[in-house]
Amino acid sequence: MVEPRTKTEKKRVLMGSAILHWGCREQGVCKAGCRADVAPCVGLGELFPQAALGQSTTRTLTLCSRSPTTWTKAARTLVLPGRGLWLGWQATELSSCLCGGSASGKTTVATRIIEALDVPWVVLLSMDSFYKVLDEGQQALAARSDYNFDHPDAFDFELLVSVLRKLKKGKSVKVPVYDFTTHSRRREWKTVYGANVIVFEGILAFANKELLKLLDMKVFVDTDSDIRLVRRLQRDIMERGRDVAGVIKQYNKFVKPAFEQYIEPTVQVADIVVPRGGENFVALDLIVQHVHSQLEKREITVRAALASAHQGQPLPKTLSVLESTPQVRGMHTIIRNKDTTRDEFIFYSKRLMRLLIEHALSFLPLKSVTVETPQGTMYEGKRFHRQRITGVSILRAGETMEQALTAVCKDIRLGKILIQTNLDTGEPEVSRAAACSTTCACPRRSDHDVQEDRIFLLSLLMAEMGVHSVAYAFPRVHIITTAVDKRVNEEFHIIPGIGNFGDRYFGTDGPSAWCESDSMDC
Repeated sequence: MVEPRTKTEKKRVLMGSAILHWGCREQGVCKAGCRADVAPCVGLGELFPQAALGQSTTRTLTLCSRSPTTWTKAARTLVLPGRGLWLGWQATELSSCLCGGSASGKTTVATRIIEALDVPWVVLLSMDSFYKVLDEGQQALAARSDYNFDHPDAFDFELLVSVLRKLKKGKSVKVPVYDFTTHSRRREWKTVYGANVIVFEGILAFANKELLKLLDMKVFVDTDSDIRLVRRLQRDIMERGRDVAGVIKQYNKFVKPAFEQYIEPTVQVADIVVPRGGENFVALDLIVQHVHSQLEKREITVRAALASAHQGQPLPKTLSVLESTPQVRGMHTIIRNKDTTRDEFIFYSKRLMRLLIEHALSFLPLKSVTVETPQGTMYEGKRFHRQRITGVSILRAGETMEQALTAVCKDIRLGKILIQTNLDTGEPEVSRAAACSTTCACPRRSDHDVQEDRIFLLSLLMAEMGVHSVAYAFPRVHIITTAVDKRVNEEFHIIPGIGNFGDRYFGTDGPSAWCESDSMDC
């Protein structure tokens, strides 16, 4: 962790600036909320077969007014629209739910709310994805429009509650894709990540008690029954290949009775009722204002908790500091000296990085093995018992640790992640993750259910405040560094510190010419 350049970076100084982790289900999961451009950082993670090349890699995971999240197979790049680092920690996500009759305009309302929110990351989850798998008899009934898709028993509430609960914790989930033309789930499921806001919509969204407990805001979309019938006719005939007689039969037999019995009574649990659906712009504006105010309150609470995490506390047990031998202290003397030339700064920084990574590897899980030596005798030794290690560097200074990592870890796969400051909020956000030699670098810390105790955060230098903040947010993550400085000044610069590592290493004196201001990350 190294000093921020400007006052706008004060919030970011709470985090460490390097990651090392192993044991992730997919490679490149980053759990640090650290500087992207001033400190060397790298992550290690174990790869499982599910992360192999060849999986579907072109997906749109969110709906928002900014650029969508896309995965590109050719370049193996994941572009994110400024994703917050604190998602999933202390329940910072906000879940909004839209309920209403069939074709009442729930999806239209949800889409317009998302567009008006203009927050970096929003997930739209539809209840339609959670229809139960039909057996042969039920398939035959559905083909004759004799199966009741509007009854609570038609939905897999157990899976739905599980998925929504994981999303609220900031984890990635697999969501089924339902095919309305065949009344069945498709073989491929889509991956959805946790977000600032989760918008969930469905006809029976208020019909399950466990589901209601997960909803922070409940909105009922109220639309005239005649309008809903006309919309349903247009949709089912044009989009789902149904005939007029079948649609009207299903509406009179199942849709209308189910609305009166199961859907309409749930308006009583709604926090907001929106008449006329997506055309009610006054109601939509009020909903958007409420969501913004709730997000702001939650973010303030999280930042306050992190800022006070270190007060009066000893250094966490998850911290490991490289032994301060005369050699290590001598190298620190050189890189901390403001008069050290750039060549010497690079040389001794690389030596420290190599020692740091070697030290971190000693914490990896090993199993006992016996091998036969060339002399024909047996030797009792140790071997890493996981499948693979993956490294993730935080751009830009984190790339400086890649050479040391590849030198000691054979055939390691590397990913990169970029964290920049949102100039409006001052918050660090994951804005881009790109993979060098594998499918992708994961967008943030716990998306892929990585166990915290399998994550190592590496930094050349950290402040006590940064150590405490990381340990408070992620109590089981291993924090490994070469030194910990005790103080930060009023501008949150580490004292004594080493200055801006990226500028000293790469020979840059400050922000590039294209930056709008000194506070912008380059």
